[in-house]
Amino acid sequence: MTALIVGQVLAWIVILALVVALLALARQVGVLHMRVAPAGALQTSGGPAVGGKAPAVSATTLDGQDIVVGGPASGVPLRLLLFVSATCPLCKAIIPAARSFVRDERVELTFVGDDDASVQRGLVEAQGLASYRFVNGPQVGQAFEVAKLPYAVLLDADGAILSKGLVNSREHLESLIVAHEMGVATVQDYISRLRVEAA
Repeated sequence: MTALIVGQVLAWIVILALVVALLALARQVGVLHMRVAPAGALQTSGGPAVGGKAPAVSATTLDGQDIVVGGPASGVPLRLLLFVSATCPLCKAIIPAARSFVRDERVELTFVGDDDASVQRGLVEAQGLASYRFVNGPQVGQAFEVAKLPYAVLLDADGAILSKGLVNSREHLESLIVAHEMGVATVQDYISRLRVEAA
């Protein structure tokens, strides 16, 4: 009988120790989650600010169609400008992710480049971009002050810049939508604010 009582006491001590260890582990996972923040599109300095109006730039597509990039666009809730180049390996990798992203998020996609037209047509053909508008010329990139590629700008129907930044993966593209939904300029801003509140 004594052995049974000792066994029960030891079993309860082990169970309580496991519960304490589980709670400590859960806390550490939470701390780690805060330290390893989600990757977001890296916003660069310069160009029109998030929350401001996007410049309305007259441009021509590779097909010769005159369009206005930026500014208001009725009937289009969200627009994504993706700045790419045929000579940029990261751009070639992000294009399929961008096509999938805009299909899932119901976003209108416009590609913007500044290269030789024949080179850009080769990119359009290789990537199957014939159904998308592709603007080629320096005007749009200069208006948005794009210095590095691939770069994306998310606009609303009124032409306001919702978010922007360098994008190297689908996660970066999704961070543009997430930043807009959370009402912050970038995901990094949100994480910084959380760290300040936690300190």
